[in-house]
Amino acid sequence: MITAYRSSGEALVLPLENRLQALPEDIVWLDLYLPGKDEDSYVEQLLGMQVPTRDDLKDIEPSSRLYKDENAVYMTGSLLCRADTDIPLLTDIAFVLCGPRLVTVRYEDPRSFRLFSASMCRMPGGMKTGSAVMARLMETIIDRTAEILENAEVRGDGLLTQIFEGKDRRSRRPPRYLENLLVDVSTHHRLVSKTRDSLASLARVMTFLYALPSIQADKETRELCRSVSRDIQSLSEHASFISGNIAFLLDATLGLISVEQNAIIKIFSIASVVFLPPTLVASLYGMNFRFMPELNWSYGYPAALLIMLVSAVIPFFFFRWKGWL
Repeated sequence: MITAYRSSGEALVLPLENRLQALPEDIVWLDLYLPGKDEDSYVEQLLGMQVPTRDDLKDIEPSSRLYKDENAVYMTGSLLCRADTDIPLLTDIAFVLCGPRLVTVRYEDPRSFRLFSASMCRMPGGMKTGSAVMARLMETIIDRTAEILENAEVRGDGLLTQIFEGKDRRSRRPPRYLENLLVDVSTHHRLVSKTRDSLASLARVMTFLYALPSIQADKETRELCRSVSRDIQSLSEHASFISGNIAFLLDATLGLISVEQNAIIKIFSIASVVFLPPTLVASLYGMNFRFMPELNWSYGYPAALLIMLVSAVIPFFFFRWKGWL
């Protein structure tokens, strides 16, 4: 689908049936979402540039993500999408500045694009060039990334509470409670890790964009690009801080699992020590020797039971006194 946006923010869907020979002058942005070969050829005919395909975006090397040719400037950035699901992912999106217009080619639908397209008509004075559109679009992408990191920080605090308190301090943890939390921690780590990768990619795009003559010629757009670059740096530092917290969550969860396992082993160890003396007494009186004084004693059986009970109780209270229980 090809959506064209006027400088006023009005959106137009360009049909393939009735092809235009030339774009209106006030079209500043062409957004290609899941384009086919016919749509790629249509845009190439209109603008005289090569449209990156899905295979081009997938196979592109990191060193070839930012380049210029005679007709256009090509930039490829990795954006985070599906951030509200358990499987967030990065999608490569091409940003092409062709004269006064911006062309974006994408095969996913990040929320930032929907937010930006909805807000274009509310911008005072509109946007006159594709460079200004891209600067504003990048600003929206970074704002959305900041929102994702804020939600990730809140989620991390929730995981921290669950790890150290559980559902109720007075109640026993459910079976495999901490093991299940490990899955949540890994999902949380995946989101923050993908966000950091996206910020690193966007930082390179903004550095390349800021050096373009079309950006340097427009003071407002240049200052906006500089502000976005600073925001990316701040968010990268914040993402690193959250990553450190995730490492703490992981270490804490594994540590508590080890503590619980050690407590179980401790119970079995103490139980074996407590029942060792009674077992010794029972084994002695279980010997069928002919000459044993207590065999003919009428109180021998109760006395043996009492000795076994006392020999079990004494180690128990000794361990309590030592603080081992």
